[in-house]
Amino acid sequence: MSYSSFDSPTDRRHRVSIIGAGRVGSTLAQRLVEKNIADVVLLDIVEGMPQGIALDLMEARGVERHDRLVIGTSNYADTSNSDVVVITAGRPRLPGMNREDLIKTNARIVADAAQKAVDQSPDAILIVVTNPLDVMTYLAWEASGLPQRRVVGMAGVLDAARFKTFIAMELGVSVQEINAMVMGDHGKLMVPLPRYSTVAGVPITELMDSATIDRLVERTRNGGTEVMELMKTGSAYFAPASSISLMVESILHNQSQLIPAAVYLQGEYGLQDIFLGVPCVLGYQGVEKVVELNLTPAELEALSASGSVVRQNVERAKVILS
Repeated sequence: MSYSSFDSPTDRRHRVSIIGAGRVGSTLAQRLVEKNIADVVLLDIVEGMPQGIALDLMEARGVERHDRLVIGTSNYADTSNSDVVVITAGRPRLPGMNREDLIKTNARIVADAAQKAVDQSPDAILIVVTNPLDVMTYLAWEASGLPQRRVVGMAGVLDAARFKTFIAMELGVSVQEINAMVMGDHGKLMVPLPRYSTVAGVPITELMDSATIDRLVERTRNGGTEVMELMKTGSAYFAPASSISLMVESILHNQSQLIPAAVYLQGEYGLQDIFLGVPCVLGYQGVEKVVELNLTPAELEALSASGSVVRQNVERAKVILS
């Protein structure tokens, strides 16, 4: 027996709607269904593209051996009753551009997408991926009207994954042995924390000299730019999609994972009314807890500087939307 919609004959299954069917969105759809995490609605304004990608992914089920459903659409009504909405829509960064260059283009796209998606799924958790990430997360929160704990930006997971990879490559160890912590904005002012980054529980400050750590930190800050400059015609999408998938899984499976993400701060780390990357606990209700690490004065200063730039860019974006 086959079903043409998401209505299960017994219990309704988890549903994730992805707004934007570009490389990040389509790769995320593949991750979610092949890991058997959720059914997917893939939405894009380009008529035919999300439908074609959805059909292609459905046709792969016989090989990948799962029964998850994928729907491609240009109609927000098809995203109704989603448990999680992921916004990847917007212009991607190209060589020669920084993330702030995208504010004017992406502000209206993200605000509009957030409002329309949440109108259809008022109980959803909203994950924002569009750059500049921290700014777009704030705009999506304001446009959606959702409680702060149900809006979160994906950046810290990706930045930490890049830091882990560079540490593993430097030391010649398995990346599975590494934990890394990165805070701040998703850009040049991100704040990787070597003191809280470990290999089998040993801080990397015990395993590498400061010059090596500084080099890896700088490479992490420029991780997206490095990929973009090599590709020349686009930006990263495999690692971002994997990072979003981890967040979705932590939410839908109520795993309460401790991860770095862009969350709303109300005095934590001395910051107020801003979305910025910090460690948090992510579960079925969204952001369950913001974790305050014991930072040095220098680390706090760096985090504050990162927040100041984000706040300035939020104000720029608000002018654009006004």
